[in-house]
Amino acid sequence: MRFWLMKSEPDVFSIDDLARAKQTGWDSVRNYQARNSMRDDMAVGDLVLFYHSNAEPSGVAGVAKVVGPAIADPTQFDPKSEYHDARSAKADPTWLMVTVGFVERFDDVVSLAALKAERSLAGMPLLQKGQRLSVMEVSKAHFARVLKLAKAKTTVPA
Repeated sequence: MRFWLMKSEPDVFSIDDLARAKQTGWDSVRNYQARNSMRDDMAVGDLVLFYHSNAEPSGVAGVAKVVGPAIADPTQFDPKSEYHDARSAKADPTWLMVTVGFVERFDDVVSLAALKAERSLAGMPLLQKGQRLSVMEVSKAHFARVLKLAKAKTTVPA
């Protein structure tokens, strides 16, 4: 099992939206490194910290789980979508997505400021200068620490 952090702007898709939907395709990612993580590294059963970006406050809002393997992101084929990619072919799609399912919404967002203040998270990719990826791997220890800060019901399997 691996651990991840995935970012979404809550006015676009929030942890509450995921709770209502129960599961969704993590579509519209247009960064090759993030796409490669979803394609090559994510597996069904992996846990995800759901991060609200460009929010007040920005921070980890809950937990999701990868419930479906990487498949073609349909937004790349939709000419009406802002994520349309005319160069992508259905036979060999450029952009992929995994399906994530809702696990838990935290009572309070673990803010970016709180994450930065936590010494044990110093090496967490999210907290590194210049880090802009919307999908990134998180160590088991960092994942567990964020869950503890959130007073989460979810636990990291042994």
